[in-house]
Amino acid sequence: MATRPVRVRSVSAESVSTGVAAIGLGAIAGLHVAWAAGSSWPLGDRSELADAVVGRAGGEVPPPSACLAVAGALTLASGLIGGRPAVDPRLRRSGARAVVAVLCLRGSLGLGGRTDILSPGSASQRFRRLDRRIYSPLCLGLAALALPAVRTSRPR
Repeated sequence: MATRPVRVRSVSAESVSTGVAAIGLGAIAGLHVAWAAGSSWPLGDRSELADAVVGRAGGEVPPPSACLAVAGALTLASGLIGGRPAVDPRLRRSGARAVVAVLCLRGSLGLGGRTDILSPGSASQRFRRLDRRIYSPLCLGLAALALPAVRTSRPR
């Protein structure tokens, strides 16, 4: 019985890093789609969601169209960081630079308690606490994981 040689594909740290970032951005996009469909997960109701995620205590969550727009932007970001479009490395790198810059800006403003500059009305105490502890570090972590996509010219 003849055996065929096994081909092992090497995986670089950069491809793992950008893959994790792309998956994370895609998962957050999916969460925004769920919110557009009326879900309040992971919170108990839409009022809690507005307070914890949007920063509007006693307010309303954005309309489904806004949630879907954010989901679309996050999906695009996921694709860029994940190596798309594969046929145009310059466009991919430029898009990846924009994604990393936006994530850095969002994370930095959030850590400084100034997310309201990007999202007016995001000022509830609960949101600011969560923003400093979870959302902003997540943005900065995704930016760091996505950084290799800015430097590489070959598809992952």
